[in-house]
Amino acid sequence: MTEGTGSGPKFLAMFGPVLKAVRDLGGSAQPREVYEHVAQGLSTEVIAEQTPSGAPRHENQMGWARYYLVQAGLLDSSQRGVWTLTDLGREAGDLSHEQATTIFRENRERMAATKRESKDADLDSDDDVDEPDDDAEDGPEDHRAHVIAVLKSMLPSGFERFCQRLLREAGFQSVEVTGRSGDEGIDGVGVLRVNTLVSFKVLFQCKRYKDVVGPSTVRDFRGAMAGRADKGIILTTGRFTAAARKESMRDGVSPIELVDGTALVEMLERLKMGLVPVPAYRVDEAFFRSFDTVVGEPGA
Repeated sequence: MTEGTGSGPKFLAMFGPVLKAVRDLGGSAQPREVYEHVAQGLSTEVIAEQTPSGAPRHENQMGWARYYLVQAGLLDSSQRGVWTLTDLGREAGDLSHEQATTIFRENRERMAATKRESKDADLDSDDDVDEPDDDAEDGPEDHRAHVIAVLKSMLPSGFERFCQRLLREAGFQSVEVTGRSGDEGIDGVGVLRVNTLVSFKVLFQCKRYKDVVGPSTVRDFRGAMAGRADKGIILTTGRFTAAARKESMRDGVSPIELVDGTALVEMLERLKMGLVPVPAYRVDEAFFRSFDTVVGEPGA
């Protein structure tokens, strides 16, 4: 297990920020909103860190934090893609590292007890369930790291065609890949029709990056699209820095939409593209524990 300060895995440091982010965002939020909110307080170096499969490490850690906060009853267990505070979560204040450690340890002890009972107490007293490390990717969202790894392995031309298909499925019309040398980073163009009378010409840029995308990329793209389109989109397999996001929405200039690797996967999930849904279940331990209370002897 990858240890932090000697009192648990490094993802324990995400328990408090994740809970606070959901609270700051009104009590419920989509995962990407939580990721971006928490990332505002992280350094560029931390945001750039990746797991062995290429997934953003801080997002992986937040996913594990959410799992344990659900087990502690602070976040709702809904699988509909929205992280929501429970009544207990709304009443809770800021979590300290000690409180996060307690949540983690209590859950591991429950899981260990369940495992021992399931094997008729044949395990030695020091047996325990395997603890996840900070690179663990066997949670409910591990398909996201796989998808991003596949996208990063594409040829640049293949990623451009992927973005073309994605924009078409998202409702854009007349989407063309135009990327060629000397085109100042413009990879394609499309039309977003709002209604019969209103439409926008949109230019897009595809960045098959492993690392973060900074504000200079946003500025250069805006300069290239000046006078040529109403709006721009940058799609990347990587991440955008906080400065890049700030630059994309700077007052007085054309706004540019930023779509990072996490958002790409979320679009695929919504559009049901390239992903085959499979049933998954999480054991509700509280349900089974409720039967431990004897309220009467069964009849003969």
